[in-house]
Amino acid sequence: MKRYPEYKESGVEWIGEIPKHWKIKRLKYVADLNMGQSPPSEEYNSDQIGTPFLQGNAEFGTHHPTPKIYCPTANKHASLGDILVSVRAPVGAINVADQEYGIGRGLCAICPRTNQLECHYAKYLLEVVRIELHVVATGSTYEAVAVDDVSNLICIVPPFSEQTQIANFLDRKTEQIDELIRIKERRIELLQEQRTALINQAVTKGLDPTVEMKPSGVEWIGDIPAHWEVKRLKYVAEILPSNVDKHIYSDDIQIRLCNYTDVYYNDYITVDTVLEKGSCNEREFAKFVLRKGDVIITKDSETPDDIGVPTFVKDDFDDVVCGYHLTMIRPLACRGEFIFRFIQSDRTRKYFELESNGITRYGLGKPSIENLLLPIPTDSEQRQIANFLNHKTKQIDDLIAAEQRKIERLKEYRQSLISEAVTGKIDVRNKV
Repeated sequence: MKRYPEYKESGVEWIGEIPKHWKIKRLKYVADLNMGQSPPSEEYNSDQIGTPFLQGNAEFGTHHPTPKIYCPTANKHASLGDILVSVRAPVGAINVADQEYGIGRGLCAICPRTNQLECHYAKYLLEVVRIELHVVATGSTYEAVAVDDVSNLICIVPPFSEQTQIANFLDRKTEQIDELIRIKERRIELLQEQRTALINQAVTKGLDPTVEMKPSGVEWIGDIPAHWEVKRLKYVAEILPSNVDKHIYSDDIQIRLCNYTDVYYNDYITVDTVLEKGSCNEREFAKFVLRKGDVIITKDSETPDDIGVPTFVKDDFDDVVCGYHLTMIRPLACRGEFIFRFIQSDRTRKYFELESNGITRYGLGKPSIENLLLPIPTDSEQRQIANFLNHKTKQIDDLIAAEQRKIERLKEYRQSLISEAVTGKIDVRNKV
């Protein structure tokens, strides 16, 4: 794509040259800013009384905010079309107000001034210049920036008509890229559905399509091979909810800790899994040290659908202990990898979701785990099913990973295109 005929130094190192007829200004000279403020928490409600209220970027949706609460006494507002910038945890997330909102102290509303900063262009511009906020952000618990940090952001300001042309170009090109991303995300969803269906079939029906079937006696499991048994999990495994927290005490045994996120994001815990340091007493060490063949599940979460996420321990460890908010399942009369795959099935996950209890945080009690009904194939079939699923799920996971890499490259290209257009490295005036 061609460049502009003439350039000049912008005076900003990370921007470099800009077209000769463009200007550099601070955001406060081309837009009005309104920093949010949070009323007392007792003034919030979920009954749609008052103005929809945004506390921070946690309410940002894909394209527009998704408010969870309302506030009749909000005194700081964002108007339709304002650009919303997160000023804390994390700094620099961007969204656009699709209606009037009350805004909390985690947000700043930016209203471009007429004939100085075109609204669509301003959003793309802020996606680029927000890098400066990351430089000045401070804080120990979480990073944050002040209103002066936002108002002093460097703005690259072409003539207004060119801003419109750049915005129109980027609207068209980013929508094309976003559509490609949506296609690949849908492809991933279909692969994940295929993966789940494969697991469901194998752990409840086996691998032989000609085998005689019988009712399992459990509605959500359905028919199973006639020679299989159904037992409660407590009769084939030991259930061990952990109480080992993240605090490190110098007089305790120094260990590595398998935490909630290690389980939630990994199918397997291996010697190569990076784990945090921790400590525990002798009794906890003896009870919760990981062994090859153990299954670990999440037992607490903010949402019930995150309850019962399993991982499988592939290796023996002499210094890794299961952490808090997790439950270990130690096989006694069933292969751990078969238990792991059965818990991965959507039917078991639904059972755990229904069994969890709570309001703002959900938990899964030990009895609910112990009483999980489990179809039990012969030992050789358990091994065959586990090997089959290891092979098949790896193939699917590799396809998913390939699609995810493509999505990341598309996102990088999208951001690069925006950056080059708003800093004038490419001339898009005749590309619309």
